[in-house]
Amino acid sequence: MRSVKKATPGLTTGEQLNFLLTNRLPRRWLTLFMGWFSRIESPALTRLSIAIWQCFCDDLRLQDAKNPRFKSLQECFTRQLKPGLRPLDNRLGTVSSPCDAIVGACGRIQDNRLFQAKGFPYTLEQLIPDTRLAARYHNGQFVTLRLKSSMYHRFHAPVDCQVRRVNYVSGDTWNVNPIALKKVEKLFCKNERAVLELEFGHPDYSLTLVPVAAILVASMKFHFLAEPLDLKYRGANVIPCNATLRKGQEMGYFQHGSTILVFASEQYQLCPGIVEGQPVRMGEALLSGHPLPARPLHDFNQSEEPTTTLDV
Repeated sequence: MRSVKKATPGLTTGEQLNFLLTNRLPRRWLTLFMGWFSRIESPALTRLSIAIWQCFCDDLRLQDAKNPRFKSLQECFTRQLKPGLRPLDNRLGTVSSPCDAIVGACGRIQDNRLFQAKGFPYTLEQLIPDTRLAARYHNGQFVTLRLKSSMYHRFHAPVDCQVRRVNYVSGDTWNVNPIALKKVEKLFCKNERAVLELEFGHPDYSLTLVPVAAILVASMKFHFLAEPLDLKYRGANVIPCNATLRKGQEMGYFQHGSTILVFASEQYQLCPGIVEGQPVRMGEALLSGHPLPARPLHDFNQSEEPTTTLDV
């Protein structure tokens, strides 16, 4: 079976051209070049690059940045927000969105089968290399969260949790936009990604995040790992760590727009309004059915400024 379809009904000429430009060019070299270019510290070059970028992204909101003066494009991509702009839904039993995103495919997993787009299935085991962990999500829930290049790129803990290991899976750097998802079979299973099991003291419940890297700046930085995970990483695939995070605490960031897949065991339900195509902000309700805390958790980084919370 071919992994890339030659033509996809329903795509416009512009969408076909977008796919051609971002996926038929040498993705690895283009990504490495963009990674180098984005780190160049030149305020003038950065302003010019952002001005060109804004011609194609009318939803880029840099006035929300905590520090709007950027020395490089990388500083712009990984910008922090002004305090209070992402209130946290702190209701008991609620799992919050880890990031700003557009909701992609979502819903109930059919045994171990789910979809990246209509007509494009893949299995949990093809995405998650740990078969023990993948089995926890048979008949569970999943949500695909797509971060556009113009969005806030940092991601946060959706519940109070601990992360004891990161399973890094090296791979390709396909674009993860809707056009590519309609053309490239098992795309998420091909791309660079990391698997983070969240532990919270309830063995019958399970949550896992799978950040997926993409073309241009395929890099994921986790605050509890010494090295960023990118095309130049040559370390171990299973990386031990000992991170304890409160709900809403920053976990790390992408250096460009990408995707986070959220997996929940079968006890969870999607919150109202979580449907394909709907925008969601970090901290808003994503899933319900989370159990009450089994034990208190302590911040792994006491110096970090806490996320603003909203009790409703």
